[in-house]
Amino acid sequence: MLDFIRKAFRKGSNIALLVDGPNTLRKAFHLDIKQIKEEVAKYGRIRVAKIYLDQYASDKLIEAMINQGFDVEITTGDVDVTMAIEAMEYALDPEIDTIALMTRDTDYRPVLVKAKARGKKTIVVATDVAFSAALKNTADIVLIFKGKDNVKTILNK
Repeated sequence: MLDFIRKAFRKGSNIALLVDGPNTLRKAFHLDIKQIKEEVAKYGRIRVAKIYLDQYASDKLIEAMINQGFDVEITTGDVDVTMAIEAMEYALDPEIDTIALMTRDTDYRPVLVKAKARGKKTIVVATDVAFSAALKNTADIVLIFKGKDNVKTILNK
């Protein structure tokens, strides 16, 4: 069943992968951003890979994200507003088929709802630590990273 879903997503699917840096890139989660990109790429071609960081992000973190192929957006306040607005821009972009959000924050649920209403497929990437049930139940596909090479996939109807 999972292969069928992946094929349905992949067929010409262009993905915008947007990462809520302060909410997900924490040492305690032990996430491998390269593995995350590889897992999301199973559902289509990543056309946009963008990470949102606040003004406290270290130069080393910024450099690491650039080296992983991400465009870095530094915000002066909470990244949620900037990321949500740009996610909506991609939801309106006819060249993007899938919106993939890496976050644990329920604030992004309206973005998923609006994207789906516009015919976009949705993916949420998260850890199982303090992960929003609302996000889990709204996205078409949920990828929960539980550690190195341990990804739980949830398919919602």
